[in-house]
Amino acid sequence: MGVMSADAPQWFLSAFVRTCHGAGATADVEQIRSVGEDLIDRWSAPERHFHNLRHLADVLHRVDELSQETHEPDLVRLAAWYHGAVFDATRKVAQANQGGEQTTVSANLARTQLTELGVPASAVERTARLVDSIDRHKPLPDDVDSAVLNDADLAMLAAEPQRYKEYMANVRAEYSHIPLTDYLDARIRVLKKLQQRSSLYFSPMGAAWEEAARQNLDGELHRLAKERRLLEEKPAS
Repeated sequence: MGVMSADAPQWFLSAFVRTCHGAGATADVEQIRSVGEDLIDRWSAPERHFHNLRHLADVLHRVDELSQETHEPDLVRLAAWYHGAVFDATRKVAQANQGGEQTTVSANLARTQLTELGVPASAVERTARLVDSIDRHKPLPDDVDSAVLNDADLAMLAAEPQRYKEYMANVRAEYSHIPLTDYLDARIRVLKKLQQRSSLYFSPMGAAWEEAARQNLDGELHRLAKERRLLEEKPAS
C-alpha cells in the first residue's frame, strides 16, 4: 500500500475510486484506494518538478473540460492517471534523441494494476493503448478519446505567458541532472517536432488552444536556440 502524500488533496483519491468504478472495476474500495495511493505517491516523488500532482490535476481537469467529446471518458481519465505514473527523465531524453521511440512502462503498470482491480480486459487494454499514444504525443488515428487525452496533456503549451515561463523552469529542473547541452538538444528536437505538426490539437474544443500554443512554442524555441548558440561560442576552459 502506498503512503499517500500529505500534500495531495483528498479529491484525488475519491476521483480515482469513482473512475475505476466507472471503468468496471470489481475490487473492493480499499483495494482501489490502495492502488490510488500508490499512484499519488508516484506522482508526488520529490524529483518531479513538472510531471507531478499539479500536472496530473491539470490533465484531469482538461479531460473533464473536453469529456463531452469522448466515447469512454472514464478510460480517458484512467489513462491520464497512468500516462506519467512511471517517469524517468534520463529515459525521456534518450527517447527524444532516438526520434520518439515508443515506450510502454506506464502502460504496462496500468495493465497490471487495473487487471488486479477487476477492470474488464478490453477496458484495460484500451487504457494501455491510450497511455502509449500520449507517451508519443501522437493520437491514435480516428480516435477521439486519444485526441482528447493528448490535447489535455498538451494544453499547458497554450498557458498564459507567466504560467508557461514557470512550466519551462519546472521542466528544466526535472532534467537538472542532465548536462545543459544534452537537455537543449533534446528539448529543441521535441519542440520542433511539435511545431512541424499540422495541428497541435485534434479535438474540436482543443483546437481553440492552437494559436496561443504556437506562440509559446515559437518563443521557447527562439530562446533555446539562442542559448545553444551561446554555449557553442563559449571558449573552452
